[in-house]
Amino acid sequence: MKYSETVTLKDGRECLLRNGTAEDGSDVYDIFMKTHEETDYLLSYPDENSMNAEEESNFLAEKTDSENEIEILAFVDGVLAGTAGIEAVGKKFKVKHRADLGISVLKDYWGLGIGVALMKACIRCAEEAGYSQLELSVVADNERAVRLYEKMGFTEFGRNPLGFNSRICGYQELVSMRREMQ
Repeated sequence: MKYSETVTLKDGRECLLRNGTAEDGSDVYDIFMKTHEETDYLLSYPDENSMNAEEESNFLAEKTDSENEIEILAFVDGVLAGTAGIEAVGKKFKVKHRADLGISVLKDYWGLGIGVALMKACIRCAEEAGYSQLELSVVADNERAVRLYEKMGFTEFGRNPLGFNSRICGYQELVSMRREMQ
């Protein structure tokens, strides 16, 4: 999928949202490593990254060519500040109406509205792709993220008390959330 939009952030700066391309592979690899170092709320640790920059490039090229999946990049002053994407839960008839959403923003850019802008962009892309439901999981203690997702129309549908096993604090409860598409 392709996407491009410029939004104004809370501090007045412009943020370019666009789909990632193969040329962005190295930058996306770098931001993945940094965001996964900055918080314990994401799925993995940097040393567990299963892709290198070249594989990120291939991943982004596949998403650009996809009719129903995308990886959106957020640039502020030419710096890649965040990423978000939607990915099909599956291709089989019983689940092809569902997509997973994932998002991360560099800590230096928190509170500027990039998360809201990325979420809105992903929701628009999910609607365009024809999904009926968008899903995500969030660590229950990540109150900022939970509030953002609720603001974006997501509702809780379940919890897993042993969802993540953090190297820092032990088990983290995961909240499963979903948003029905219009």
